[in-house]
Amino acid sequence: MSLPLEDLFNDVIAKAMRGQGISDDALATQSGLSVEDIADAKAGKVDDRVLRKIAPHLHLDGLSLVAMAHAEWRPFLVKVPGLEQFTTTYHDMTVNSYLVWDAETKNAIAFDTGADAAPMIEFIEKKDLNLSLIFLTHTHTDHILDLAKLSAAGAVTAFVHEQESCPGAKTFKLSDTESWESGGLSIEPRSTWGHSKGGITYLVKGLRRPLAIVGDALFASSMGGGMVSYPDALATNRKEIFSQPDKTVICPGHGPMTTVGEEKEHNPFYPEFK
Repeated sequence: MSLPLEDLFNDVIAKAMRGQGISDDALATQSGLSVEDIADAKAGKVDDRVLRKIAPHLHLDGLSLVAMAHAEWRPFLVKVPGLEQFTTTYHDMTVNSYLVWDAETKNAIAFDTGADAAPMIEFIEKKDLNLSLIFLTHTHTDHILDLAKLSAAGAVTAFVHEQESCPGAKTFKLSDTESWESGGLSIEPRSTWGHSKGGITYLVKGLRRPLAIVGDALFASSMGGGMVSYPDALATNRKEIFSQPDKTVICPGHGPMTTVGEEKEHNPFYPEFK
């Protein structure tokens, strides 16, 4: 499945302006552009000159932003044995959930439920897998809507960070939980809060490539937007995701899978890696 990017270049601009509290007037003054230029960029008008001028004042990488505007990049298609992405529809958007399993033990672990867990449940049954654990990246409704069905009304244990407790899931503290081991797989939680107050990235080892299941912390060439704290969203991504090996597969809550190496090269929010 080839999913479109979650965000367009103007979504990146809007998220950066909102996160940094920069108005159209202020950005126009700082960049030497007109307010109309800023409004046009936010509305999706492609003008390379305007994008290159505003990018530094938003702490964005100008070349990556221009590349997004011209749809010049998308991540390579990721296929890892033992990893499956499920994409379901929630209102006017799509949302991802993931299943990871060990081929030898048939042990499977789910990450989020998406809007409808039926495709994941059907896959588990078809592959004759045993779902042993469920991990929630955060508790926005589109990611946990079908938890009761996926957990068989609690028969399969689900975990969520204590900052975002929800019905049907046990809470954990990062200070008390170093990692989980289950059927040949290891899962290590890392705090990537900022988009949500208790957002967790799960680092998964045991497959051919390491995984970072990030929820809405990071998207291919974008990020979740820092709904709780934009500075902390940037900082926790930088600390916990971009510090992983370049080959690490990033499994986001929306849009296509990508890798740490590709995001270092193409994500406008992180100019320091360019």
